Amino acid sequence: MGVPTPRVYRVSRGPGAYADTGAFVCFEGGEGSGKSTQSGRLATWLESEGYSVVLTFEPGDTEVGRQLRTIVLSPETGAISDRTEALLYAADKSEHVDTVVQPALDRGAVVVTDRYVDSMLAYQGAGRALDPDEVEDVARWATHDLRPHLTVVLDLEPEHGLGRFAERDRIEQESLEFHQRVREGFLQMAKADPDHYLVLDARGDVDDIEQQVRAAVVPLLARAVRR
Repeated sequence: MGVPTPRVYRVSRGPGAYADTGAFVCFEGGEGSGKSTQSGRLATWLESEGYSVVLTFEPGDTEVGRQLRTIVLSPETGAISDRTEALLYAADKSEHVDTVVQPALDRGAVVVTDRYVDSMLAYQGAGRALDPDEVEDVARWATHDLRPHLTVVLDLEPEHGLGRFAERDRIEQESLEFHQRVREGFLQMAKADPDHYLVLDARGDVDDIEQQVRAAVVPLLARAVRR
């Protein structure tokens, strides 16, 4: 069976907004690709170099977000409409940008996040039966169109990533075909904007991946402050 082709959506209809202060780095990818590991490693290294760092994640790294995360990820929630799911994720992102990401960038910190807008575009825009353009409109509006200076996509075949979980949340329980569409969505975004993306094979050596990420982040640090 071939890999399903995701619906083509506007990866970047406009130029987007990039912070003038601080550095915004995002880790994206499918389930089990190592985003949490690599985002944590990057944050630890940056702190050791003296930079002010905010390590964060989506969904759920705000008071409001924690409640939204429970709704969208708990298997106990059961079936919800695709539109409802997208709006819940958008609400989490809006609160996250307004209360965590933008304030940190304004004070010159390096923000390292595990997931951001691209996850919504890939999971709800490519994975679900929604109009991808409408999903992007909602996501960009919710986040003031704020874009990461660098998005690291840790690419992994879904069958490998999903095999790492003994128990799965609502999204992880989706079909293999769904997760294949999600993967292709991430790759499509990266291909369309190579200046702001770094795609790495998530099955590579963890230390090698860390070094490649560091090399890509270093040029961004001129606008960031040290503690």
